[in-house]
Amino acid sequence: MRALDAEAIRDWVDACVRELRALRAEIDEINVYPVADSDTGSNLLHTVTAARNALAEAAPPDAGTALTVLADAAVRAAKGNSGIILSQVLRGMARSAGTTRELDGPALADALRAADTTATTAVARPVAGTMLSVLHAVTTALDELVADPDPGDVATLAAKVAADALAQTPHQLAPLAVAGVVDAGGRGLLAVLDALVEVLTGTRTRTPVDVVETVPTDPAPQVWEVMYLLTVSDENRAEDLSGLRRELSALGDSVTVAEAGESEYAVHVHCADIGAALEVGIDHGRPHHVRVEPLLTPKPTDTAATGADRAVVAVVHGDALARLIDGEGTSVLAVDADREPTTEELLTLIGGAAATHITVLPGGVRLTAAAERVTNHPMLAGRDVVVVPCASPVQVLAALAVHDPDRRAGADVVAMAEAAAATRRGELTVAAEDAITWVGRAAAGDVVGFIDGEVVLIEPRETAGRVERAAIGVLDRMLAVGGELVTVLVGDDAPEGIADVLAEHVRAERPDVELVCYSGGQTDAMLLMGVE
Repeated sequence: MRALDAEAIRDWVDACVRELRALRAEIDEINVYPVADSDTGSNLLHTVTAARNALAEAAPPDAGTALTVLADAAVRAAKGNSGIILSQVLRGMARSAGTTRELDGPALADALRAADTTATTAVARPVAGTMLSVLHAVTTALDELVADPDPGDVATLAAKVAADALAQTPHQLAPLAVAGVVDAGGRGLLAVLDALVEVLTGTRTRTPVDVVETVPTDPAPQVWEVMYLLTVSDENRAEDLSGLRRELSALGDSVTVAEAGESEYAVHVHCADIGAALEVGIDHGRPHHVRVEPLLTPKPTDTAATGADRAVVAVVHGDALARLIDGEGTSVLAVDADREPTTEELLTLIGGAAATHITVLPGGVRLTAAAERVTNHPMLAGRDVVVVPCASPVQVLAALAVHDPDRRAGADVVAMAEAAAATRRGELTVAAEDAITWVGRAAAGDVVGFIDGEVVLIEPRETAGRVERAAIGVLDRMLAVGGELVTVLVGDDAPEGIADVLAEHVRAERPDVELVCYSGGQTDAMLLMGVE
């Protein structure tokens, strides 16, 4: 088939319904994220069936209009997170197609790219290892196509890349790895792409997925899936929607605000307070077509003596530091230096750990406060969340160094807390404004050295080598009372070669001390130092 016209789109959605009906039980069985409620396959089938039925009653003159009919019906009937995301895939394709009579290869590729953008934008905080990851992998691979590809080639490449990306989801999302399954929503998306290949090439394919047996648990209702359509006014719509996402994120997770038509949006959230979710909608528009369903989550088990159901996560400033921690196998959230993590971000980080006992290591005083605020959030009911207070990311690294999953949970938390508290912390910053300190006046632009939060030295801005002298001065003061290991995190604004200067100084003056330097990527301090 050289192009995808209205009739081919009708055949495609028929094939989608057939494939999802055949795979529904399999997809339901591997549904473990964001909530293991075993309904992703059912939700996708319900959403696509409603879209198919709407198209059957219409007589669209072109492919673009056919996609619009599908998208409108899918948004209004969408069930669950996966159903809403799939409806936005169709919405993006429809928006790209416009009123085009038929989609050739390049137009189909453009439609899939638009689907990626629209679906990702609808989700408050996209998570790696979900159907969004699979969709994004597809659109990235489309750039490898020849200049004028056949639509069948586009669909075939999309399905192949989706299958490869789906196989990687357990490596991206901890709950999938623990359960030994791939992402259920991604599996459904692959079925939709396989159906597109069948229509365009005449070849019927289905990628098998091995489902790993997991230990059954008695589910207990803890949170609710709240969905409704929201009609909003045109005035300040962008600001209202931004506030809507932010307020819903404070209530729970899996927040989606998806366009459903002119001045209308489909809202989805997992939360413990149904009334609060509706009140947020009322504050921003007129909720209607409200649907509420219970979500079932496994009851916690006793994990005091095992490491299998325990996890450690971290939240820090600086992408480079986050990559360092992630490289050690610890899930980590990186936030900008000038802001705190949102409730949604922290719930996603902690909830994605797939454990009932989670230790949180926050790399700063404000990050510690933010983490402590969510420990008793209703979305974490049944989980034992412990925050180890850290005033600096060097204390996070110290805590991770002593983490032992073979220890009992309580003993391991105590060991990490003791290691963090015993790590003296130094910091080198540039004064943003004039100030009076315990050691004298600091002018804007001066280099200021801190130890455990107290100013210990000031290097005037006019002097050459001020950063190097200040770094050595702070380090010598910290080592004066003992120490065996020095950890240095180099910030983005630190002068080049500062790590070598410190290494040479330690070799010459304190050969008994071990020094390790990493790129921290922080923007609020040139250097962060820890002495253990």
